[in-house]
Amino acid sequence: MTECNQLSFDFHPLQMRGVVARFDGGTITSDGGALLLREVERRTGILRQFAACFSDYRDPDLIEHTLAELAAQRVYGLALGYEDLNDHDQLRADPLFAVLADDADPTGQERRRPRDRGKALAGKSTLNRLELTPADAGGASRYKKIVYDGAAVANLFVDVFLQAHAQPPAEIVLDLDATDDPLYGNQEGRFYHGYYREYCYLPLYIFCGEHLLCAKLRPADIDAAAGALEEVQRIVARVRAQWPTVRIVLRGDSGFCRDEILTWCEAHGVFYVFGLAQNSRLREALAPEMAQAKALFEQTKTATRVFKEFIYRTLDSWSCPRRTVGKAEHLAKGANPRFIVTNIPAEELPARQLYEDTYCARGEMENRIKEQQLYLFADRTSTATLRANQLRLWFSSVAYMLLHALRRLGLSGTALDKAQCHTIRLKLLKIGAQVKVTVRKVWLSLAEGYPYKELFAHVYWKLQALTPLRC
Repeated sequence: MTECNQLSFDFHPLQMRGVVARFDGGTITSDGGALLLREVERRTGILRQFAACFSDYRDPDLIEHTLAELAAQRVYGLALGYEDLNDHDQLRADPLFAVLADDADPTGQERRRPRDRGKALAGKSTLNRLELTPADAGGASRYKKIVYDGAAVANLFVDVFLQAHAQPPAEIVLDLDATDDPLYGNQEGRFYHGYYREYCYLPLYIFCGEHLLCAKLRPADIDAAAGALEEVQRIVARVRAQWPTVRIVLRGDSGFCRDEILTWCEAHGVFYVFGLAQNSRLREALAPEMAQAKALFEQTKTATRVFKEFIYRTLDSWSCPRRTVGKAEHLAKGANPRFIVTNIPAEELPARQLYEDTYCARGEMENRIKEQQLYLFADRTSTATLRANQLRLWFSSVAYMLLHALRRLGLSGTALDKAQCHTIRLKLLKIGAQVKVTVRKVWLSLAEGYPYKELFAHVYWKLQALTPLRC
């Protein structure tokens, strides 16, 4: 792009008045509403707990940006729509971002080097070193000395989920799914996936409702269920340690219908509902119901469903017979049979209710994955190593947790209580504000024309009423 140095921009006049724009408004931020996110952090401790998952081997006498500040800067940037590290070369001069990161010098006037003064936060290079630190780095390393503990980060998601409940729920449903993360370089673990028809990663996600419990980056040359059982075992053990009586249900599509997962659930008191891939034996078992559904469709000209329940066992991959439900459906475009397998007793959930109310509800998880990938940049996995890209996925995941906490704690009962992250960002966080830093206060003069003042005040007072988490 051509770099323009002109001091003013003349636009089309307003009748007899000229319209002139200049970049001379002083210290103004476009993210004034992000103070609400900071209040959420104060009450949940999500970022503090996340920062505790890292080991910092830097010389304390040479540190200008603490580990907590670096992690907060990166996560807040994603939450507010800044997807690239390059963005932080400009954001580091925004005093509001310094306030979000709890930097005691929000104007950056106390920086050691004259060239850094006026820029309170870290630039892209420092943040890049945070991402690229290898697992074996230590105090003797030259540049990269901040190492994350993968097991601690993975457990953090479960801990935040547990902390979000004042009382144990009677039942939780854990949704499992895999998705594609397209790659356009030569990243470590890059493989071509035949189903998605692209080079990609194949991350594993586990949600409980809107709560994210697992975001594990994996290469694409594996089965969709690879490693899922280990993640489920870890999550279930951590949940039951705090909620020993909670009923747990696993739910997923046919990609997770593997005998090792089903057998483990049966042996450990965990219920499951999984899709079951079609085959000739299953279609034959459902043939009478398919004929009935077709006849009903021809009579009514509307989509028709007939359900059948039976005991089924594969020829060699399952260790025992299992309860199976077939959905015989006929649509205008033709037959649409589907199958699920479960260990939930028939007297507890009949076939139709099991399929329509329990299994089909898993579709909501796909919206949460899309929300994170499209609006929190979970697919920005462009670094060279799988380890660094896993950290990028976790940065995005922590940003999701922070915004979800804002939605859950501040927006419940409002018009935005089901809003996606980008809507919350646009309507609640993107507020123009003038920032003035004095000796005793940081003043934000929010835009008078902001259209959602009542909503902002409502969220503020709801957050103020909460007790901060001690962590």
